[in-house]
Amino acid sequence: MYYDHILIRYGELSLKGKNRKVFYNKLHENIRYQLVNFPEIKIKATRDRMTILLNGVNPNLLMPILTRVFGIQSMSLAIKVEKDENLIKEAALFALKDAENVKTFKVTTKRADKTFPIDSQAFNQIVGGHLLRETEGITVDVHHPDLEVHIDIRTDATYITSKRIEGSKGLPVGTSGKTLLLLSGGFDSPVAGYLAMRRGVKLEMVHFYSPPYTSEAAKEKVLDLTKELVSYGGDIKVHIVPFTAMQQKIHREIPYGYSMTVMRRMMLKISEEIAKKQNILSLTTGESLGQVASQTMESMHAINAVTNYPVMRPLITMDKSEIMKIAEDIGTYSISIRPFDDCCTVFVPNAPKTKPKKDKVEYFESLLDLNNEWAELMQNITVLTISNDQSHQEEIDQLF
Repeated sequence: MYYDHILIRYGELSLKGKNRKVFYNKLHENIRYQLVNFPEIKIKATRDRMTILLNGVNPNLLMPILTRVFGIQSMSLAIKVEKDENLIKEAALFALKDAENVKTFKVTTKRADKTFPIDSQAFNQIVGGHLLRETEGITVDVHHPDLEVHIDIRTDATYITSKRIEGSKGLPVGTSGKTLLLLSGGFDSPVAGYLAMRRGVKLEMVHFYSPPYTSEAAKEKVLDLTKELVSYGGDIKVHIVPFTAMQQKIHREIPYGYSMTVMRRMMLKISEEIAKKQNILSLTTGESLGQVASQTMESMHAINAVTNYPVMRPLITMDKSEIMKIAEDIGTYSISIRPFDDCCTVFVPNAPKTKPKKDKVEYFESLLDLNNEWAELMQNITVLTISNDQSHQEEIDQLF
């Protein structure tokens, strides 16, 4: 006997109303995408859960992938058997013996099919007694067991599960619209993207690079961060913006303390233009209140005024240690720590304004003619699609 299914529990999705099916369908689609390398499996969705028929695939290969799929509350390996007492006993015994470091257990039966002749409480005692007889050194503890063996008797069959594995929870990516994430090579913006995806948001990226002040390794670092996020939410389109000429002109012609503020405003303005062309309804940044000069309340007010788009800031109340902890958990830390600068660290003044006045920023901008730089920049944006199957690897390689 062996585990032949994975049971997936919905959690938050079950609370949705008449549009519940939209969330289930998107979760099904996202799971299929992430498990594209396992064509043997079959996925079936019902009102209260989803099942994956393994068809001989080792479930230990799938579980690490599924823990990254948003919308899954929890999962369990399962054995599917007919509604036969002896087969159920056999499967329950396998589940108990397969678990490690178990000294106590309990049996919990859910009898959704009321035509099954034995009620749940009596069946708990029948199966529990069988497990006691067939094992040594293991006892029953109904209050705090090391392992709980679940028996789910349904109309089609019976499913036996034991260990519950937590999922990433949240909403399936793609159920809450799309955002354009301003992605740098640091710790913050990838974490912000991850948290947006956790609430069902589909990502596109915009990255500003300034050769020769930023290296090809810095660009590659950003694409590697995107690849890591793809494993949580599917293909991601990356808009790579050549920012050198505009950044140089801002540095030359804007008063020193205000150059950073103007640069950030231009980034938002360019991002808004890209978002409009892609039918994206919001922008997302990795800003955390008070972390650096451009993230004070006054700076964000002056910078944000350049766009009418909503700007989502998932990290706004977090400190650096919290952000770095999430980066470690999601796999972006080791990439972000690579020592390659992005354009946000180029031409940064020694004493940037932490409380810039919006009217002053707008006045300095009014004296700045960026029409030529804007036109050239928009014409030379490179767009890549990063995916799990590496189908776009050739166009990525051509960048380097």
